[in-house]
Amino acid sequence: MSGKRKSYDAVVIGFGKGGKTIAGALGSAGKKVAMIEQSTKMYGGTCINVGCIPTKSLVNSAKEAAFGCRDGREVYAEAVQRKAQLVEKLRGKNYQKLAGDPNITVIDGKARFVSPHEVEVDTAEETLIVSGEQFFINTGSVPFIPPVKGIENNPYVYMSETLLDMEELPERLVIIGGGYIGVEFASIYADFGSKVSILQDGPVFLPREDEEIAREVRGSLERRGVRVLTEVKVEEVKEAAGHAEVVISTKEGTDLLEAEAVLAATGRRPNTKGLNLEAAGVQVNERGGIITDDSRTTTAPHIYAMGDVVGGLQFTYISLDDYRIVRSKIMGDGSYTLDKRGAVPYSVFLNPPFSRVGMSEAEALKAGHKVKTARLGAAAIPKAQVLRQPEGLLKAVIDEDTGRILGAHLFCEESHELINLVKIAMDADLHYTVLKDMIFTHPTMGEALNDLFNV
Repeated sequence: MSGKRKSYDAVVIGFGKGGKTIAGALGSAGKKVAMIEQSTKMYGGTCINVGCIPTKSLVNSAKEAAFGCRDGREVYAEAVQRKAQLVEKLRGKNYQKLAGDPNITVIDGKARFVSPHEVEVDTAEETLIVSGEQFFINTGSVPFIPPVKGIENNPYVYMSETLLDMEELPERLVIIGGGYIGVEFASIYADFGSKVSILQDGPVFLPREDEEIAREVRGSLERRGVRVLTEVKVEEVKEAAGHAEVVISTKEGTDLLEAEAVLAATGRRPNTKGLNLEAAGVQVNERGGIITDDSRTTTAPHIYAMGDVVGGLQFTYISLDDYRIVRSKIMGDGSYTLDKRGAVPYSVFLNPPFSRVGMSEAEALKAGHKVKTARLGAAAIPKAQVLRQPEGLLKAVIDEDTGRILGAHLFCEESHELINLVKIAMDADLHYTVLKDMIFTHPTMGEALNDLFNV
């Protein structure tokens, strides 16, 4: 093992939300920290560079096209440029925040463990041996490429990251995968004016969601021209002159779909390949996710893992909460652990967005709760009419015996903000009538909770 040697108190691998935040906290505490990131285009992590921020920028721009104010192709071209400028700005701010700290050294290179306390880092100029007392792994996740003939190295096939950089709006977009990434991109590109088809292998659309809400989401997409096909097997993706040909088989037989772009949206996997975790005594599960305990400590007691790399929920705020858990362990009293996390909300930024926290009605019944269900059509909300988006359905699941809110499913404009109010009520163990009787400003989407919980 050769190379220039550098020693630090802490070594962070991956410039994601959890990694950058623990690096900043340790640097502020006077620790000497190395932040290792293999790509100069990933300062700040997935969310800022190829995930939440660029997609939400496109979501916002797509609404302009959806309202028919301007031509979708023109709006799209501007949106891609605006998105790129935003990402570059935020990426730079993230880099400077750490690189400007005298206790933090940012190293551009790919790391792999060579012993429990050492990683070998290949940089553009040299190979370094970086040692540390503590290690923090925050390398995120990578797209899963489905084993479909003709999909690899096909110029018309994109992952979510690469589709974001496509400068010309595709006339036709085929999406392989009917999960959250797939339906979000379907909504975005349909609003810009693409003819979108979603191909799902299973028989049920959004099978993890409440059946009633999933029907509303599917209906909304289909009314905007999105074709949703279930029980589809993608046999092959062929290259043709100026487009791709997607060969599929269904119960009815074989069909062929043509598209200028094909998005493979079949999920993401923990990014552990190449880390040589065995050399550090760090174990992974069958999906490649790093195994941790409730303090996010790995099977090596001085090594911690945060965010997508452990598997499970893939959200930047989970990576941030993992940081809180790790900080509590190494810089606090250790009282905040994974089992204290509480209800985790999430949003899928369709138009309108869908947001959820807690149990579905079916899950609550299966768990043995006596359930009271609340429903409200979005069209009944004055602010939804003001926003010209009356489509959607709000649904809440309440324990009839205790009055506790077990879950909420909000498919409506600004649901991504509303769901946080419900989460607070759930975590605080409040009776549902607190939201029913809360004074909200008018006209707002928030006041819809008065009516939703009026049961």
